[in-house]
Amino acid sequence: MASQILLYNQGGQLLARLQPCRSWGCRGRGLMFRRPLQESDGLFFVFPRSGRWETAIHMFFVFFPIAAIWLDEAGRIVHAVEARPFRVYIPPRPARYLVEGPVNLLTHARIGEVWIWREDAGGC
Repeated sequence: MASQILLYNQGGQLLARLQPCRSWGCRGRGLMFRRPLQESDGLFFVFPRSGRWETAIHMFFVFFPIAAIWLDEAGRIVHAVEARPFRVYIPPRPARYLVEGPVNLLTHARIGEVWIWREDAGGC
């Protein structure tokens, strides 16, 4: 079984099935040409370094809106938006991580709040 990221805030677990996206290819493809996300699914981007331009995203060929939530090195939320198809988004402050999930995830995202995560390798 592939590894997954489990994401939490102070209220508990947020998403149960976040796919880690560390490689250039995974980060480049993101959610392009995919079906809309289920309520507990998403992607967890890990960028090689912090920055604004380094963590910018495009929504070309993503045919549904998503929550895009940028986190800094400490896991603090620096930006959160409802990202819409065929647009480009750049966080206003440097980030290192990005969570892409269902739009309702934005109800749990507060700028400055710290989110934590752990990797679950799964398996027997």
